[in-house]
Amino acid sequence: MHDDNGSRIIIFRVILVIVFFVYAARLFGMQILSGEVHRMRAQDISRRTYPIPAQRGEIFDRSFTNPLVINRDTFAVNITPAEVPRGSMDTVINYVSGILNIPSDEITGRLPNQYLQLYQPVEIASNVPFSSIASLAERKNELPGISWHIKSVRNYVDVGSLSHILGYVGDITRDELTTLYNLGYQQGDMIGKSGIERQYDELLRGKQGWETRTVDVRGRRIAGRENIVRVPPERGKNLVLTIDARLQTLAEKAIGQRIGAAVVMRPSTGEILAMVSHPWYDPNIFTDGLAADFRALLDDPAKPFINRAIQSSYPPASTFKTIMSTAIHADNVFPIEQTILCRGLINYGGRPWHCHERRSGHGRLNLRSALSLSCNIYYMTVGRDNVGAERIVNYSLDYGFGSLTGIDLPQEIPGFVPTPQWKERRFHERWVLGDTMNMSIGQGYTLVTPLQMSNMICMLVNDGIIYKPHVLKEVRDPVTNAIESVVTPQILHESNISPAVFEAVRQDMRTVVSMGTAQLLNSRAIPVQVAGKTGTAQIGLDDRWHLWFTAYAPFNSTNPEDKIVVTVIFESTTYQIASPTQVAAIIFQGYFANQDFETARRALWL
Repeated sequence: MHDDNGSRIIIFRVILVIVFFVYAARLFGMQILSGEVHRMRAQDISRRTYPIPAQRGEIFDRSFTNPLVINRDTFAVNITPAEVPRGSMDTVINYVSGILNIPSDEITGRLPNQYLQLYQPVEIASNVPFSSIASLAERKNELPGISWHIKSVRNYVDVGSLSHILGYVGDITRDELTTLYNLGYQQGDMIGKSGIERQYDELLRGKQGWETRTVDVRGRRIAGRENIVRVPPERGKNLVLTIDARLQTLAEKAIGQRIGAAVVMRPSTGEILAMVSHPWYDPNIFTDGLAADFRALLDDPAKPFINRAIQSSYPPASTFKTIMSTAIHADNVFPIEQTILCRGLINYGGRPWHCHERRSGHGRLNLRSALSLSCNIYYMTVGRDNVGAERIVNYSLDYGFGSLTGIDLPQEIPGFVPTPQWKERRFHERWVLGDTMNMSIGQGYTLVTPLQMSNMICMLVNDGIIYKPHVLKEVRDPVTNAIESVVTPQILHESNISPAVFEAVRQDMRTVVSMGTAQLLNSRAIPVQVAGKTGTAQIGLDDRWHLWFTAYAPFNSTNPEDKIVVTVIFESTTYQIASPTQVAAIIFQGYFANQDFETARRALWL
């Protein structure tokens, strides 16, 4: 029995020795071998990193002297939940709600339950006026946990019709964060929602800074042990656009209150000099938090958030006859001097087909006079009997219809070019010659955007080359203003059509202005020669049409840098108001004579 007890004691002592050595080895490993690792972990746990937002880059017009988007300092209000005494949260929120004039539910919604025990400030309001901050400061002792700081917000300077180009910013959404998290975006970031703000968000947003502070387990700062480490943020890049602010204002005033769009571009580079879509909106409502104004814009039947220059498509109407003329010249399918008799209508397929421009008829017309006077009968007949659907489709696609232009603005639509195969799949009906007649005059299923229409004219001017449209001109350093990169012209498409064909079509287009449907531009004081084409698109109403005019000038210049292309469309309007030809005349006059809207209008007697 005594021997058994002795054995147990020896075994117990051995176990104790083993346990001691195990713990000693473990402590040696933790403190000596891995000590640095654990010290770093402990430091990470006791220090908290706070982001420092970067200022977004500013946006300028092409001269770099007119700021379009700048930053301004305003106040944001925070609440630190754990600093609010237990049971006082509702009282504090209601008090702050009254001062800031925002619903208390909106503040509560920013404070999830898991935040209520933390000493981490949560932003509950931004763009707060100084008067409200003064009211909060006067009651500081009654509002535990409430603080404020200076915050930079976007200021869109006299933006007007530039709103569709510039866009606006807003808080990043959960879906956006899921997509962009790997690019460094975080909850609470401001992100571009549309326009340039969205397209070039990564350039504009800059690089977020940060600072670390020593805190306890609940996130409270530990007095005397701040030991702050700070990395300053980097401002976003400044962007210079191709937009000419003076020309943008001129086009904006020329369109006035009419629903529609205007595009002014340089065909030799693809630069967008002006792009107007009416109605527009004020992007400052998103900065100022004007929710009522936002809802009113959403409910507006005129859809002011749509950029009609790239996000709406229309039947090209008689502007399409420019493409038809190209096909006739290029393929010699019908002698250009041979005439067709226009009596105002033809009967085909058991229905009358009218000549819209002159119901009494134009008489006998060859190709040039048919384009000049926009004769439907000529183009319907030649399109049906000589050009054919397949050739019309091919030339439409060659001019860029039915394809995205690739402009550096989001949410562009491609328009549409119908084919016989598409019609059979879509409607289970065969393509008939009546469809070819409709397509020959720009009616039917064909749809184009105003920017695609401008590209059509650019291709004519450039002897078959279309440059990719763009609104970004250069990127600059936000501190030194040094140019970091410049956007160079990029060929979007190059046609195989002979330059002689384009020259012939340009000559035909000149007669539209000199003796045809756009004589207004020839009879006025415009200092340059203009060539272009009008169009009237039927929309199923007897007193409403989409009205087009697309043109370029100077017609007789040999320097590509001199030329600009102007396209104007009025949506669902009447002839009783000013025509798009008049708007284009004002734009050409103001641009080439260096005049503002009122001076240009008086010079043209409009």
